[in-house]
Amino acid sequence: MTVIEATRNALTLGRVPYTEALGLPALRERIAQDYRGRYGVTVAPEQVVVTTGSSAGFLLAFMALFDAGDRVGVPQPGYPAYRNILASLGIEPVPMVLREQDRFAPTADLLQSTHETRALNGVLVMSPANPSGTVIVPDALGDLCARARRLGLPLISDEIYHGLTYGAPAATALQFEPDAVIINSFSKYHCMTGWRIGWMIVPDGLVRAVERLAQNLYISAPYLSQVGAIAAFDATEELEAVREGYARNRAILLDAFPGLGLGKVHPADGAFYIYADVSNLTNDAAGFCRRMLDEAGIAATPGLDFDPAAGGHHIRFSFAGSEKDCRDTVGRLRTWLR
Repeated sequence: MTVIEATRNALTLGRVPYTEALGLPALRERIAQDYRGRYGVTVAPEQVVVTTGSSAGFLLAFMALFDAGDRVGVPQPGYPAYRNILASLGIEPVPMVLREQDRFAPTADLLQSTHETRALNGVLVMSPANPSGTVIVPDALGDLCARARRLGLPLISDEIYHGLTYGAPAATALQFEPDAVIINSFSKYHCMTGWRIGWMIVPDGLVRAVERLAQNLYISAPYLSQVGAIAAFDATEELEAVREGYARNRAILLDAFPGLGLGKVHPADGAFYIYADVSNLTNDAAGFCRRMLDEAGIAATPGLDFDPAAGGHHIRFSFAGSEKDCRDTVGRLRTWLR
């Protein structure tokens, strides 16, 4: 309600204008202030770029940092839009295949071995991750940032699920690499999916290039969404109640899944997903998901969306719904899998 009230008040002024391409100064300052308070990292407001969701942030980052024909290391399994956006720009996404011994999180050694196999021009990481919710622990993130710098590779860190962790908070790459490009959004922790509002933190030398791209691609992020985003920083009580609901839902699924034959999962440290290995039940995750939807009324995402090579025996479950939905899911799965 905090966000809705702020935008309702803005509408009474009778004008919904364009803003500066990089965003409202008040919002850029508020984001910079949040980095100081949350992470102890100094970010100048001039480094903050307000975007139309994180999707625009990826476009801006990829276009500003890379040329057609370049190669960028991306985690696998990972968010499919990374691969698709890079490919649409003529940039080759190079899989960094995640390993169980690393908690299914990217590491400095994995980056090194990928780079030695297929020379990279940059690297993208995500913590907490989609589809798994796995967090890169601080020491590993620091090592990864240091290795990327040693290899001369710009690093993009997708931190869209920050705020949604169920133990220690996730670290930002800026704590280890001041020149990292950070992508974030108000869609997840701040529950503003349809408002299409996000942000980037970029090094000084990249600001003007990103500004020129933003001016030509979308002029500016929506004014009302930016007003709402400023207010979202004052909605902590509401947002923490949502996060606590996710935590309860997570516990329900993690407690029940082993007894359903779904106990082998990637570490679900954050976000609102569980990435489950279903190889004991099927090697056709897409077909399994279709049958589960048709026969049990449960919707989940097959792993092939996130891992074209090995996703045929994984499924991503989301626990972003209600507690009742999660309990109903457990009951339906128990009956269906019997």
